[in-house]
Amino acid sequence: MRLPAALIEEAVQWRRQLHAQPELGYQEQHTAHFVAEQLRSFGLQVATGLAKTGVIGTLECGPGPSIGLRADMDALPITERGEAPWRSQRPGAMHACGHDGHTAILLASAKWLAQTRRFSGTVHFIFQPAEENLGGARKMVEEGLFRRFPMDAVYALHNWPGLPLGTLAVNEGAMMASLDSFEITLTGKSCHAAMPECGADPIVAAAQLILALQTIPARRLSPLASSVVSVTQIQGGEAINVIPEAVTLRGTVRCLQREVREKVRGLIDSFVDALPQPLGVEGKICWYPGYPVTHNHALPAARVRDAAIGQFGAEQVRWQVNPSMASEDFACMLEACPGAYFWLGADGDTPSQALHNASYDFNDALIEPAVAFWQRLVESHLPLPINTRPD
Repeated sequence: MRLPAALIEEAVQWRRQLHAQPELGYQEQHTAHFVAEQLRSFGLQVATGLAKTGVIGTLECGPGPSIGLRADMDALPITERGEAPWRSQRPGAMHACGHDGHTAILLASAKWLAQTRRFSGTVHFIFQPAEENLGGARKMVEEGLFRRFPMDAVYALHNWPGLPLGTLAVNEGAMMASLDSFEITLTGKSCHAAMPECGADPIVAAAQLILALQTIPARRLSPLASSVVSVTQIQGGEAINVIPEAVTLRGTVRCLQREVREKVRGLIDSFVDALPQPLGVEGKICWYPGYPVTHNHALPAARVRDAAIGQFGAEQVRWQVNPSMASEDFACMLEACPGAYFWLGADGDTPSQALHNASYDFNDALIEPAVAFWQRLVESHLPLPINTRPD
């Protein structure tokens, strides 16, 4: 069934409207209100306030299983460099990851499925806040997402620059890496820069520690294990002729296997404790656990693959692709409910800008195939009884 042109045109306008008015995590008041009002106009049951600004729209259509489709709504703290008429009107905030497009796609899918009703069961349309580093998915789960709205499976998509438009990539197993961040404090003894023997230099200790941490993926793990250790911030010192008392290092760890994640954390702890000691410097670390591995369940991933083959053709489906070392908090939903997360190609005739780039803009040509795919997935997962299917 071909999607109406008017529906896609409306979805494009929604997307551009949302792009012009981006809101950061847990601040999506306008976005959540807009989403809730649209869902109500489609005739769905609507719940608001889950994880502060989350919205759930429920469409019931006869007996059968219950599934969830998720879109993220938040923007990033980036000042947009784009010149499109719908560019961000809010300095310091922009939709640099395509969440405006994800929201518009799911809204259009809800409207179309409410009109066509070619399935038997229940669909929950999950509009999630605060995906970018703030753990909105975890908060929704903790506040009872799957208790209040029981689901047999939950699904999410993400637009993906680097894949051609009309392609879909999905894995059984790891799709995105885990994320943990850390803060290391190295405390020595301040002294005159001309008299280093009178103190204990935390900057030298920091330099050695940064290099040593890079040996963890290279020499302490199997080449078949996947891990990235990145020190991304260094802070210390005030005067050019003074060795400071302390230096702070911050960074992230990303892994594709749970056991590797635990091993890397233990190794970093031991390096921070032992390596600075011969220099007379004390090391302490604080961990800030982030997202688990985005790990797709086997049956839902296969459902996505099979629906994609039916929608786009087998040659357009990338099965068991290399996972990304970026992270995604939909992983927290997958820990609580079976499901799958997948990428839809975003590149048109020219490559898209990278995600999180200040010149990025969502490719509106992705909206129609994405809505059509959600429809196919719902109808294949929640089929009508044979004797009630339309000719």
